[in-house]
Amino acid sequence: MEGLKQLLEELKSQSFFVDEEICVIGCSTSEVLGDKIGTTGSLDIAKEIFEALVDISKETGVSFAYQGCEHINRALTIERKAFNLYLMEQVDVVPDVHAGGALATYAYRHLEEPLVVEHIRANKGIDIGQTLIGMHLKHVAVPVRTSADKIGEAIVTVATTRPKKIGGERAKYQL
Repeated sequence: MEGLKQLLEELKSQSFFVDEEICVIGCSTSEVLGDKIGTTGSLDIAKEIFEALVDISKETGVSFAYQGCEHINRALTIERKAFNLYLMEQVDVVPDVHAGGALATYAYRHLEEPLVVEHIRANKGIDIGQTLIGMHLKHVAVPVRTSADKIGEAIVTVATTRPKKIGGERAKYQL
């Protein structure tokens, strides 16, 4: 798929994907196809993106959280092994192409032990098609610029996070 491999290889070369971290993936397969978000979800497109992300996960140890659409309150489908009882709350919903989106649906059907959580605070995120992943990123989000800024016809936004800087004029920072 145009742009996908280039984006993932570029991010991998920048050490964007980190072992045991969670990276949020928001994706509108409709936007990838050049249509309005939420109109023409494609499990075929979802499969291609999911399989590429599985390969990255195997290579780097990163875990992905697949954000659903607003019809399931942007809940996230994850592998059970990534679940943290102290930081996440499991919810009872099964993503569907028309209530959750194609990628979250595909992930739910193909992860080893899928479960859905209401919210996470991830260090990283990739937003394919302006799906609004910011609610699942830690403060403070920092944009990551890449040469691949589209997957198919969808605009891609990539973000990492940094610790908040707190204190006043006497405070010192490590960064």
